[in-house]
Amino acid sequence: MDGVSRRALLTGTAAGAAVAVLPAGPAAAKPQQAAGCARYRSEYHFTVPDQWKNDPQRPVWIDGEYHYYYLYNADYTTGVVGTAWRLATSSDLVSFRDRGVAVPKNTTANGDVWSGSAVVDTGNTAGFGAGAVVVLATMSPHDGDADQAQYLYYSTDGGRTFTDHGTDPVLPNPGVRDFRDPKVIRDEERGRWVMALAENDKVGFYHSADLKSWTYVGGFVKGGIGVLECPDLFRLTAADGTVKWVLGVSANGKAAGLPNTYAYWTGSFDGTAFTADAADPQWLDHGWDWYGAVTFEKRDTAGGLDERARYAIGWLNNWDYANVTPTIDCDGFNGTDSIVREIALKRDSSGVYYLASRPVAALDDHVSRTVDLGDLEVNGTRILDYRGVAYELSCEISWDRLRGAGLQLRRSPDGVRHIDAGVYGDYAFLNRRGTVNPDASGRWQESHSPFSGNRVKLRILVDRTSVEMFVDDGRYVHSSEVFPYLIDTGLALFSIDGTAVFENVVIREFSV
Repeated sequence: MDGVSRRALLTGTAAGAAVAVLPAGPAAAKPQQAAGCARYRSEYHFTVPDQWKNDPQRPVWIDGEYHYYYLYNADYTTGVVGTAWRLATSSDLVSFRDRGVAVPKNTTANGDVWSGSAVVDTGNTAGFGAGAVVVLATMSPHDGDADQAQYLYYSTDGGRTFTDHGTDPVLPNPGVRDFRDPKVIRDEERGRWVMALAENDKVGFYHSADLKSWTYVGGFVKGGIGVLECPDLFRLTAADGTVKWVLGVSANGKAAGLPNTYAYWTGSFDGTAFTADAADPQWLDHGWDWYGAVTFEKRDTAGGLDERARYAIGWLNNWDYANVTPTIDCDGFNGTDSIVREIALKRDSSGVYYLASRPVAALDDHVSRTVDLGDLEVNGTRILDYRGVAYELSCEISWDRLRGAGLQLRRSPDGVRHIDAGVYGDYAFLNRRGTVNPDASGRWQESHSPFSGNRVKLRILVDRTSVEMFVDDGRYVHSSEVFPYLIDTGLALFSIDGTAVFENVVIREFSV
């Protein structure tokens, strides 16, 4: 969680007509859904039941289901800042069941609980019992940048409720700014725990035998992409048998013309030091709104671990405009996540290894309606006979010669408003400028990722307040927050300076 943004948690700027700005201050009343008020809550994406959510916390597998914790503020609309960890459980990562607050805030003098990670201590290394769930999380007694430290909570009831392990940090602040977001993994080979910690422009690495005492052993430094947050460290095996370690961070590369999402490096990790394959990171999302993302283990129904794939989930928002949303007025909440995606390690034609993404397979089990439109030839704009606010559209576009092609999503009846997704020249793009969206600056409207060739496969997830576009095999994904008017339900295909064939156009709707 960004320190500056945290203190400005209840401020925002309007992005246009239909976008509400949250009232700040003690006098602000909790919103009630008004009769006839437009409903903006997502159809098939995870949303907080009420009030506020931001950073996802890495889900852990406990008793046959994923335990998904996230930062939650029950006092959002009263003007009181501060987050707890709320819990939702899921067996398929599409349908979630709310379990309430697991790690409470303001129960000690250290205040609220920020980002961190949970682990299952199967070997009882911490002494709370075999199978205890241990949380390491950042707390800041004075809600500042210079007193952030890491504290421990533990659970003996399967991760449902947690108790603080005293009020002293298990990893005190050594006197630096930005010292937060511990991500803990188990190094079975060496019989110890490893922590990755965000330290401004560095990810610090620490060792522990018992989760209670930590020793600094080194770090990975990367400047030029803002303050690094929410680090991630894991290992994946590619289809060709190659094993790579991946170091990820949430970062703001906007000043350098880069995304403001999840940067990652492939490389090697010897338990102490991470060595990157390349100096510059790749990005797991090229849109504007996939922040605080976490990856986590892929388990089968029996709990078996898949070492060739992993899951990921991100917060569909951005600190630049975190409070700008119509959902708080009509639905009483501000907080939506991306669809859970499956990531795999792949190698491109030049030998570079990268992470490819695709929506979680369990979406297939929630399909409520399928519309198969077949192959469609387009020269200019072709309006389709379909209306919807939440769906998935997949197609493959091919052409001999043209400048660009794509789709107009959430199109208004008069054709003036729409979200554009597709390819143009040497890039793929997602453009939200033509609809209501939270970026009042007008600067962060169209996201780009590299593209070449005369054929592209698109899989686009549209929901009431978001669009996620997966390009080809998912090496590039664009996730952005949007707030189209709910009367804008149309859909059109377009080509620019040429004819395109949209093959296998299929629309799926979901019931969750």
